[in-house]
Amino acid sequence: MEILEILKECISTLTVNKMRTGLAILGIIIGIGSVITLISLGQGSQKAIEDQIQALGANLLTVIPGGQNTGNVRGAVGSATTLTLNDAKAIQTTDQITTITSVSPEYSGRNQATAGRNNTNTQITGVYPEYQEIHKVIMTTGTFISQRDVDGITRVAVLGPSVAATLFGDRESAIGQNIRVKGQTLQVIGITQSKGGSGFNNPDDAIYIPLSTALKVIFGADHLTSIAIEAKNKEVMTDAQNQIGYFLLSRHKLSDPTEADFSIFSQNDILNTASSVTGTFTTLLGGIAAISLLVGGIGIMNIMLVTVTERTREVGLRKALGAQKKVIITQFLIESIILTLTGGIMGMMLGIGVSYLLSHFMSVPFTISTVSIFLAIGVSAVIGIVFGLYPANKASNLQPIEALRYE
Repeated sequence: MEILEILKECISTLTVNKMRTGLAILGIIIGIGSVITLISLGQGSQKAIEDQIQALGANLLTVIPGGQNTGNVRGAVGSATTLTLNDAKAIQTTDQITTITSVSPEYSGRNQATAGRNNTNTQITGVYPEYQEIHKVIMTTGTFISQRDVDGITRVAVLGPSVAATLFGDRESAIGQNIRVKGQTLQVIGITQSKGGSGFNNPDDAIYIPLSTALKVIFGADHLTSIAIEAKNKEVMTDAQNQIGYFLLSRHKLSDPTEADFSIFSQNDILNTASSVTGTFTTLLGGIAAISLLVGGIGIMNIMLVTVTERTREVGLRKALGAQKKVIITQFLIESIILTLTGGIMGMMLGIGVSYLLSHFMSVPFTISTVSIFLAIGVSAVIGIVFGLYPANKASNLQPIEALRYE
């Protein structure tokens, strides 16, 4: 029997019982669609996290106080007071560090900010003008903190868009208005552009004030909570990290790096960690979806076994008329592959559509992996062969006389 004739016969057989064929295909559609959707959402979430980290600044190194070991107990990172403004100025001016471009000393603390009857608990960050360049802060309206503001200890503030919306509703009307933080009045001079962050250190939920105002007026502190440093490029970030580390060890009169009273974090380290975590999460989601694909394959096998039982007399008649075993196997395998490939293509379309809708509503980038699509279609074809092989082989092994006598 020619392959074209076998194909026509397979399609004709599958369309006889449309309900059963549709249910068999549905299992594959759900399996393939789930795999593509969950992998897409996982990759989209990973890209969103990476974009948020990159938005905090390029080639960024962050020095924070603490991190030293005391006996077997590690000090709480960032809770110490071992970094000073002089440390930041020394890093900027020393000839020993040749791999950096900008230094941004910072002091941050959460506090209540009020405007009229509205209030919000937010991050108050004292900064230098360099903060805007290092952290890639873009202004929607108004201006950022200037060196004149720092030198004059002026009581001005730049609001993140979330804070502006909470305190004033209309962000545009916030410019020139006053807010109060810890009993001090600050005038709003600018609103930053949204970076789409979330969580405790959301840059959209922050207020920026001159560092001098933060230290002397708002918090009454004489130390920094962090120093942000921009390396010249990605290739020198490790060298910059080492140069800064050894320089601060020397300034703090420490000879053993394990006794360092500061910690240095690289943006690359954070990106790698985030990518590793989200990658594992994506793999887990794909594995869960693959289970539904396996269930769909078992459903195909069950349908084919039922088909073999129902067509026992037909198979016996064909074998009695001289049909070869390989022809019987080929026909049942092709039927199984048609079911899985049809379900695979429809599942692919469903997965892409659902991924697009979910990424839109969840505000994550729409990402479709070509590899996942080809893998899903390839797996569906393999499922058709693997789960169709046993029913096909069972049909081909039927004895003509017994098959013809089957009721």
